[in-house]
Amino acid sequence: MTASVASADGIARGAAAFHRGDYVRAAQELAPAAERGNPRALGLLGFMYEHGFGVPQAYAAAADLYYRGAVQGDPFAQAQLGLIYDKGHGVPTDFVLAYKWLNLAAARAGGRQRDAYLRYRDAVASKLSTYEIIAGQRFALEWVPDRPAPDVHLTVK
Repeated sequence: MTASVASADGIARGAAAFHRGDYVRAAQELAPAAERGNPRALGLLGFMYEHGFGVPQAYAAAADLYYRGAVQGDPFAQAQLGLIYDKGHGVPTDFVLAYKWLNLAAARAGGRQRDAYLRYRDAVASKLSTYEIIAGQRFALEWVPDRPAPDVHLTVK
């Protein structure tokens, strides 16, 4: 079995364990793929750290995991990163960055997920001036997916 197949299996097992409510098992299954930089695993594990599901609640760890998945283009990680910028969980509150990440998530998602991300983005936009919305749109337009170096981390609050 190749590493990528094993990683995909671990992510599938982790997601299934999460949906069953077996959060400790989910974290154990997702952690190796997240350590290897898999964006889906990073987003799911970030969610678990944000909410304390199977791991200690740690906003700074969640922010780091979301960021690492978001910069690779994962819509879930992008949306969650946008929401924690909106709330100021593990990062300084920044509505313009929240708008940027939610806008990117909506652009990359489909169906009901896209609709939800658009609603979140629009809720954040209601807190912004026209100029701040334009800045958030510009940041989103200028964004390019990347594979960050392993030592790239957010400055935490």
